[in-house]
Amino acid sequence: MIKRKKKKEVNRYTEACTIGQYISMSAHKARRVIDQIRGRSYAETLMILELMPYRACYPILKLVYSAAANGLYNMRVKEASLIISEVQVTEGNTVKKLKPRARGRGYPIKKLTCHITIVLKDLDAEEQYFNSLI
Repeated sequence: MIKRKKKKEVNRYTEACTIGQYISMSAHKARRVIDQIRGRSYAETLMILELMPYRACYPILKLVYSAAANGLYNMRVKEASLIISEVQVTEGNTVKKLKPRARGRGYPIKKLTCHITIVLKDLDAEEQYFNSLI
């Protein structure tokens, strides 16, 4: 029996989520960047990602932009009130190849992939949502 992961439940009234799958870099290198932006505001995150010298910043920046666009389209929120509430990096599949070497031998190469999940939370909408429930 194969167990499948459940998708993370997201409150669609206060949170916008984006998932990037099969990004060709190791999860360890992506976590190095992710740890710097966790819990920060949207504008501060963009500045950090544009100035960091790591290769992992570009795909993460695209995912942050995508999550903000999801929030604008689905929840009609302003970008100034968004914060990064949750960021998760998991290991993906490993692509295994053989590189030809001397005397007809093959040298194995493992290309790692990762999955990145980014959840943006709107602070203003969250207050309004919980006030409407009371």
